Amino acid sequence: MTTETTKQVKPLFELGRIIATAGALSTMQERNITPETLLIRHICCDWQDMEDEDQESNREALSQGMQIISTYVIDEVTFFVITEGDRSRTTILLPEEY
Repeated sequence: MTTETTKQVKPLFELGRIIATAGALSTMQERNITPETLLIRHICCDWQDMEDEDQESNREALSQGMQIISTYVIDEVTFFVITEGDRSRTTILLPEEY
């Protein structure tokens, strides 16, 4: 993320190393979606595309240092963004790659 982008949001947890699968990168490129679009929502805990139960699980994971799994639907495509419990790595992937 650019410095300008990170100044506009207040991250609620660390992302660690950011990686994306080939399928996710290809799909984002085809649909003109930037990884930052997903990552900013993820670190700001924007989970509006998820069921209430899954949102609650993420709130617990955030406070207990567990894995955070976000789901985003953009242009009818679903993406997962997963940050490991130790906050060492965040992965962007498609559901079929999970």
